[in-house]
Amino acid sequence: MIGFDRTMKIRLTYLCRLIVTLAGISINSAAHCIDPLTRIAVGSCNRQDLPQPLWDSILKFQPQLWVWLGDNIYGDTNDMALLAEKWMEQKKNPGYRRLLDTCLIDGIWDDHDYGRNDAGSGYEWKSESQRLFLDFLDEPAASPRRVQSGIYASRVFGPEGRRVCLILLDVRTHRDALRTAGDILGEAQWVWLEKSLRSSTAQIHIICSGSQILPAEHRHEKWNDYPESRERLLKLIGSMQSAGVILLSGDRHFAEFSQMKNPSGGLPLHEMTTSGLTHFYKNFRGEKNSLRLGEPFAELNFGTISIHWENRSIVLAIRDAQGVATRTASVAF
Repeated sequence: MIGFDRTMKIRLTYLCRLIVTLAGISINSAAHCIDPLTRIAVGSCNRQDLPQPLWDSILKFQPQLWVWLGDNIYGDTNDMALLAEKWMEQKKNPGYRRLLDTCLIDGIWDDHDYGRNDAGSGYEWKSESQRLFLDFLDEPAASPRRVQSGIYASRVFGPEGRRVCLILLDVRTHRDALRTAGDILGEAQWVWLEKSLRSSTAQIHIICSGSQILPAEHRHEKWNDYPESRERLLKLIGSMQSAGVILLSGDRHFAEFSQMKNPSGGLPLHEMTTSGLTHFYKNFRGEKNSLRLGEPFAELNFGTISIHWENRSIVLAIRDAQGVATRTASVAF
């Protein structure tokens, strides 16, 4: 059971973030007032109209932070009143309400909660959809996310020497048409991303994307559909000279780990894809991913990140509906 002290600490953290946001101070500064992050849970592909059996298992993990990785609801509409109803249906889910009461919540979107399957910069209702998404997250009215084009953001958690920088990418609002060799982020987001990473003093950086970043061979949406954008991102990560980089993604309706050589020559890059909070790829027969670590997991799943500050290691876990870690990967930082 989550104790009173921890619940109060979470609420005080929200209040701290709200106060500094309203005061015009960077929201990143506000996150420094909480204890070091050690337990993070993540997930994606969540239909608001299906049973949601994983919340109890997620709560048992006792995360300090929950991160949505996209397709958090299935909106798929140009009707903003209907989209708002779907967001509210999810927010009222009893299991999710319990999570809201016990930990911080943040996240990104992907296509289905953005508004339409495979939609990008051409989606006519993106501004209205952005407002509804941020309402769902209870984003403060003075947050930069409320006025910029796109839901990208960075958060910094923990005291000096034990800081985690959470990078939340928007791969929808400025995404060019599929397979045009165009861009996926838009130049304003690239400038922000480079500044966020280069100025960071965090020991761990967690980069969240609705689409897979490392896997390059399957036929579905991925960063490799925009090869120049993928190369630019990997070069940027390499230029940080930091071993503490974790990539997170959703979308695929199964879970897997991918690993590739770090462009900087440091420790390998790891990506955890976790997808399937309410449904999964039941007839999955596998697909080529030369960067895959171990075997994919095609059942209901969520992901966890356990940070061990004492020995500078991170354990990534793909967990089943009962919360059992079915796949794990260890990352040094």
